[in-house]
Amino acid sequence: MSNGQNDKRLELTKEDLALINSKEGIQKILREKNHDIEKLMFGLNYQHELKQLQVELVKLQRDIYMNNRRVAIIFEGRDAAGKGGNIRRFIEHLNPRSMRVVALSKPSEVEKGQWYFQRYVNTLPNPGEIAFYDRSWYNRAVVEPVMGFCTEKEYKKFLLQVPEFEHMLYEDGVEIIKFWLSISKTEQKKRFDSRKGDPLKQWKLSPIDEKAQEHWDAYTHYKQVMFSRTHMSYSPWIIIEANNKKKARLETIRYVLNHLEYEGKEEANISLNPDPEVAMRYHRASISSD
Repeated sequence: MSNGQNDKRLELTKEDLALINSKEGIQKILREKNHDIEKLMFGLNYQHELKQLQVELVKLQRDIYMNNRRVAIIFEGRDAAGKGGNIRRFIEHLNPRSMRVVALSKPSEVEKGQWYFQRYVNTLPNPGEIAFYDRSWYNRAVVEPVMGFCTEKEYKKFLLQVPEFEHMLYEDGVEIIKFWLSISKTEQKKRFDSRKGDPLKQWKLSPIDEKAQEHWDAYTHYKQVMFSRTHMSYSPWIIIEANNKKKARLETIRYVLNHLEYEGKEEANISLNPDPEVAMRYHRASISSD
């Protein structure tokens, strides 16, 4: 039953149903019923592409498992940049026995007295495994100095040690991919407002989130220092333009599939070349949303 002019449901007649077997027929129906064709077609294409890319991820995981490879994929970015949502699309159809999501809470008193990287060493992927990091040791590069959770001495020591730490992992055969999901200040606020109004998303809000907009410029400063000090040839930063969540998800997966080798890659039924306007390697002249 219609609720009036605000009813957005697509009601089909028998004549309409006869047209939906072709792309042209679907577009004709949508046009006649005053629906946003471009938006709806993007949604349909997104689901199709995501499924095809996830098929390739299953093939990649099988190769990693069979060859005892160790893969660590790091997701960093401002609050509400889409790190968790991105990871969920990666793992949706993967075998949980050979992959892990790492999302550590704040360190305990004992951990605070340990070498900073110690608790992260314990989370590194085992042979045949992929580890997805929803934030990582790079907490100390941006969040901790902005929020006053570490001292200046601890921060500077981290910047000195992290290239050596990652080089040791690289030399030992760990394959590392580092993503920074980039969103604008306006988009971040929009997502925070959405969380406040959605009871299913309110668990995502934290005291740190409340201060994210207030400390926007400080985050920007520490982010730029992090890039300049920790972007290495063996462990580069890949910036993902993430104002559009769905495009970001597709291109992040596409980058991983393009970057890592696996059996059956040449048989993929979808392009594995990431969009350079969405996924780009960091360099000092880069322009990103944040």
